[in-house]
Amino acid sequence: MNAPVSSTHPERDPRSAVYDYVLPAGEAWFHAIKPGQVIRLVDMEGNQAVDTLFFQTSDPAERYSPSETMLRQGNLYLGTGTALYGTSGLHLLSIVADTCGRHDTLGGACAQESNTVRYAQEKRSMHACRESYLLALGKEGNGWSRGDLGPNINFFMNVPVTPEGGLTFADGVSGPGRYVELRAEVDVTVLISNCPQLNNPCNAYHPTPARILIWES
Repeated sequence: MNAPVSSTHPERDPRSAVYDYVLPAGEAWFHAIKPGQVIRLVDMEGNQAVDTLFFQTSDPAERYSPSETMLRQGNLYLGTGTALYGTSGLHLLSIVADTCGRHDTLGGACAQESNTVRYAQEKRSMHACRESYLLALGKEGNGWSRGDLGPNINFFMNVPVTPEGGLTFADGVSGPGRYVELRAEVDVTVLISNCPQLNNPCNAYHPTPARILIWES
């Protein structure tokens, strides 16, 4: 398990948060945050994948871009100090605290189709993150649709890259209570699927809740 990583700010008191919500495993969350606000995602029981998308609220086409982010950071993984960039290079958010130490930006979100390819045909009917995203957009998206979805971040998920350039889904490196905090640099809308995946070891085959807190600047 990775050692906790230091933050760039003193630890925030949950009692001073303006928003505090426990997201059940397998559920989605859709919420806007303002510039300067800080959002904390908490891995409550350890090794839960929190699949997250970020969009500029006024223009969902400006969404988190792994290629822009990795190119500018010179790093495959995300952690304290990482700036998250959008498709046109807009600085969307900054990671200001991280007690896990590694977050995946390559493995993507599980879908019924990928469950079939990775695991077995009979897994197709199982609920997956892409379906959670679409359900959330259908309820709260105000016209957003499937075409607005893009590459996501898998917070707390361990997806090592092999020397040959492949991806492997490995045991998690997080633990109960580990968290990551991000400061919004512009108006940002956050779409989360608290992953329901039952077929890989990243969450020990047992999805668990995640906690979401928001502080004012």
